Amino acid sequence: MIRAILLAAGKGTRMKSARPKVLHELCGRPMLWFALRALRAAGVDDILVVTNPELQERVGDLGVKGIVQPEQRGTGDAVKIALEALTPHPRGCIIVAYGDMPLVSEAAFEAVRAALTESAGGDAPAAMALVAVKMPLPSNFGRIVREGRNVARIVEARDAAPEELEIDEMNAGIYAFDESELREAIPHLQNDNAQGEYYLTDLVDHFVTHGKRVRPVASRDYVSALGINDRVELARARREMNARLCDRHMRDGVTIVDPETTYLEPELTIGRDTVIYPNTAISRLTEIGDGCTLGPNSRLSNAKIGARVTVSESVVIDSVVGDGTLVGPYAHVRAESVLGEDVRVGNFVEIKKSDLASGVKAGHLAYLGDATVGSETNVGAGTITCNYDGRNKNPTVIGRDAFIGSNSSLVAPVSIGDGALTGAGAVVTHDVAPGERVAGNPARPLPKK
Repeated sequence: MIRAILLAAGKGTRMKSARPKVLHELCGRPMLWFALRALRAAGVDDILVVTNPELQERVGDLGVKGIVQPEQRGTGDAVKIALEALTPHPRGCIIVAYGDMPLVSEAAFEAVRAALTESAGGDAPAAMALVAVKMPLPSNFGRIVREGRNVARIVEARDAAPEELEIDEMNAGIYAFDESELREAIPHLQNDNAQGEYYLTDLVDHFVTHGKRVRPVASRDYVSALGINDRVELARARREMNARLCDRHMRDGVTIVDPETTYLEPELTIGRDTVIYPNTAISRLTEIGDGCTLGPNSRLSNAKIGARVTVSESVVIDSVVGDGTLVGPYAHVRAESVLGEDVRVGNFVEIKKSDLASGVKAGHLAYLGDATVGSETNVGAGTITCNYDGRNKNPTVIGRDAFIGSNSSLVAPVSIGDGALTGAGAVVTHDVAPGERVAGNPARPLPKK
């Protein structure tokens, strides 16, 4: 059985924030979310997070259980508290990692788990395995001192001799333990140090002293081992994560003109041959079809975008856009709007909670709120659906093949029939019958030709 303990009880004082450190976001997700995702991708579903009281109130939102570490007494104490909350499994494997390492990969967890049980070279399985990364010098990470294939000890940077500071193989803080060995060893940890804390790394010395093997897993991917302590490091991690997301989509057939100014989140769907121009942000489970053109200077959030759609210098939020539709420049589509196929929403047009059927055109300076617009209708520049009466939002219904003249004000609730026409500047306060032509303030029927 494979289980994991994520250590996330630290106060994160260097973040200078009321929010728990591991809930600070990069690329739209809390840093703890990324560590959980990597563990789950590595096949670990039973995860216990060691929290502080502030985090405990919110950790359930991420689909995991938390256990509070009442006092900050070190990583060894945190693991001891977690073990007391877990039902023992004598043949189990327990992975221990930190919740503030969002760049860690599933491969690291898979490798450290495999190293725990391998018997290469006639060695017996290890009591403990850990990820050892090649780190640029100088560094504050603990140094790995080896004895053959195994770890002899970990020397913290502040305690290292000059020659030990030259060691570039360092402890990444990712561990796997034989559960029985861990439960036997954890009570032996001592807090006779300057901080008065129980350090998990002291288990290395305990195991080696008792003839147990501690096996390192060599890695050169030191970036994945970087934890986050302040907002500067958070920004660096965000850049790295964003670069990884952009790389993945580009390898899947998406053109990103400038990855450094394109901002993505996990769990996006972006179709092949889509082109994303600079200063474009795509978030919240957005789905994008093939052959789209997005940006520059655009934002899409929880948007469902069809194929061959263009969104330029515009915002699309919580809405659906059909195939072949053009949005922008400088348009705003929001609040559960639905745009059909081949719709044109142009300069400075706002669409709010409205349904535009195929072929609708609203080219300039219009506001359509709480509206339903039939296919092939043309909405002239300056048109407004006056949907709010001071107390309620009211609907406007416009039929097929209607022509709404420039600067028309449609005072809801109101209905415009199929093929109807409103003259420029019309203030429509009553329903307009199919095929009828109205103009004026208030709008009145025009003589039939």
